Amino acid sequence: MELEQLQPGDTVYAASHIYNDGGIPRLPEDALLALPGTRGVIVETGHLEEAPARRVYLVRFEDAELNLGPPTGCWPEELTALAPT
Repeated sequence: MELEQLQPGDTVYAASHIYNDGGIPRLPEDALLALPGTRGVIVETGHLEEAPARRVYLVRFEDAELNLGPPTGCWPEELTALAPT
């Protein structure tokens, strides 16, 4: 399944290391949010005002205890719909 077909509530996986870019205030900037292969759930999809042509996904990734982390904005190239093998 392609990312563009996914909806809120669907599962995705981190395709690369995902760090806080400063958008999550209660975490240090550059905090590691997800390793490649980390499972997450889409909370919302949309576009940023600064980049209306690019789709952005709001994702909550699981931590080591399977708790969902804070909503994190991700670009399509940072995500995959395919489970790691």
